[in-house]
Amino acid sequence: MSGVMVNHNEGAQLRLRCEIASYILAGLALLAILMAHLVPALLAGLLIYQLVHALAPHIQLQQLRGKRARLIVVALLATLVTATVFGIIMALVLFFSTGEETLTTLLRKMAEILETSRAALPAAMVQYLPDNVNDMQRQLVVWLRENANELKGVGKDAGITAVHILLGIIIGAMVSLREASNQDALRPLARALEARVGKLGDAFTNVVFAQVKIATINAIATGIYLAVVLPLFGIDLPLVKTMIMLTFVFGLLPVVGNLMSNTVIVVVSLSHSVYIAGVSLLYLVVIHKVEYFLNAKIIGTQIRARPWEILIAMLVMEALFGMSGVVAAAIYYAYLKDELVAKGLL
Repeated sequence: MSGVMVNHNEGAQLRLRCEIASYILAGLALLAILMAHLVPALLAGLLIYQLVHALAPHIQLQQLRGKRARLIVVALLATLVTATVFGIIMALVLFFSTGEETLTTLLRKMAEILETSRAALPAAMVQYLPDNVNDMQRQLVVWLRENANELKGVGKDAGITAVHILLGIIIGAMVSLREASNQDALRPLARALEARVGKLGDAFTNVVFAQVKIATINAIATGIYLAVVLPLFGIDLPLVKTMIMLTFVFGLLPVVGNLMSNTVIVVVSLSHSVYIAGVSLLYLVVIHKVEYFLNAKIIGTQIRARPWEILIAMLVMEALFGMSGVVAAAIYYAYLKDELVAKGLL
């Protein structure tokens, strides 16, 4: 009897040591991802894996005979998910780069609006704006010269990021094939690490679903204002479809996304008058105040965190790791909070 108790105690101690080791390894891995600028690869891999993981149970893999059949079905599912994600990305790229309402057209229109609206803007704001388009071009040339060395690496960095995303997608699809395999019993450390990865995946899913809901609500509210309310009063702003789509895309970034989309809408509203710009700003502020409670409910339900908690996490992560920290902040924070809640510490 005493021998059984000794073995039980030794097993419990081993599991505890493995669990502590898994926390340390998970923390080091997440830190290394930030320092190595691999956040895009992590997000791409998690997206593909979580989508396949969520869809796999619906095709009833266990009813398929043979491991090979399950592998083939999950491989096809992973391929379909990957192709769908690529298709959505390409559709967004084409939307913002082709046709009459491109992102370049929007930026050019905003520059023209700021130039022609100088007389109607407050003096405190005008002093920070260029005098005309030529002045803007001169300032741009000066900026390009001063930042030439940094800009040389932009194309290279963009290419590397694209490769990282592609590799992340491939890795996520390959890891998702685990759904189709009958795994042997995992050793204690492997089991503990799998639990850490599972919680990180859950945190990613919760953050993504929360932000997609929030971005969709923001885009719908903005679309009603730009495409329905203003035209009812005979006010037709340019590039409405682009602004609505930008509102959705920017809305995927917690907190700061709203500020970015609101700035675009207010500037474009200046094309009609400064009063319409003021009305647009007032509408957006009111809508976002109303949405604040809805967003708090969505975020609170999905990741059990208030917006101000996410904002603090973003500020700290941006100060430590730059833009990668901003993108990863909500996911990392949600993961950390889940782990603490699971241990009864929060």
